[in-house]
Amino acid sequence: MTQANDRPDLSVLVASFNTKDLLLACLKSLEAANDGLRLEIFVVDNASSDGTPAAVAANYPEVKLIANATNEGFARANNRALKDSLGRYVLLLNPDTLIPPDTIGPMTRFLDDHPRVGMAGCRVDRPDGRLDEACKRNFPTPTNAFARFTGLDRLFPKSFGGYSRMADDPAGRFEVDSVVGAFMLVRREAVEEVGGLDEDYFMFGEDLDWAYRMKERDWAVWYVGDHRVIHHKGASVRKDPHRMNWHFHRSMILFHKKHLVDQYPFFVNWLVYAGISLRYALRSAALAVGPKSAEAALKPSDIARLRTRHGIRIEGERENGAGV
Repeated sequence: MTQANDRPDLSVLVASFNTKDLLLACLKSLEAANDGLRLEIFVVDNASSDGTPAAVAANYPEVKLIANATNEGFARANNRALKDSLGRYVLLLNPDTLIPPDTIGPMTRFLDDHPRVGMAGCRVDRPDGRLDEACKRNFPTPTNAFARFTGLDRLFPKSFGGYSRMADDPAGRFEVDSVVGAFMLVRREAVEEVGGLDEDYFMFGEDLDWAYRMKERDWAVWYVGDHRVIHHKGASVRKDPHRMNWHFHRSMILFHKKHLVDQYPFFVNWLVYAGISLRYALRSAALAVGPKSAEAALKPSDIARLRTRHGIRIEGERENGAGV
């Protein structure tokens, strides 16, 4: 049995699907980012065909690897590792992220200092420096969903930018409805009270759902914008864009039915479902006539360049098959 003083400070859970090079770069960045914390790292691979399990086992034998025989989706994969994890805190982390050295330690100390915060997230930047707006958001409502889909949120961010909190300083600290599953730090006590991710969601929406259930139990959710990660967003999604498009819109309907349907009259709910269906149809048509998706994973040289650009300098890097 693990003694109290041997308990990990942080359990890092990474669900992967055909993102080998990005995942190896993510694990490498974690080596320099532990800030003296005791980490345990789980990688749950969803039946990748790019050699991910073998590469992780060869280069990171200390990582607790779970190799699924089929693609079980984001929620179920993370729940597999969550069940076996022991850390005081749990970090859901996407495999296509890079972690600067000054992120995990301060974020963990933020939870230490705020015992009623059950979930926290940091600023999430795209490789080109643009903000990933999903890192600080309110729950979707018919009004802010309409503003999001029509572009009114960008034209009038103060009036219609409520979903992505567009009027708020991305470098600030404030309470939000939800952060994003690409970097989602959760308190163990909150997990024990609320339960794991809802496995009805295959991919997309499970982070919103988890945050919603946290807030139902009076756990606060905070955005801490003075710390950040880099997120090469959508690496797994671009492997199968049509299927992921279906799951994305299905998750919208699922979230609305689960949490919001009783708050609105039937005709509003009908408009919500019609709007989601229309958006799905338009997006499907765009995918059908658009160019084929490019390979999602960056070249090793691109990953190295991104690390340097964003100040993620790793001393004494170990060699691996990715060459990064």
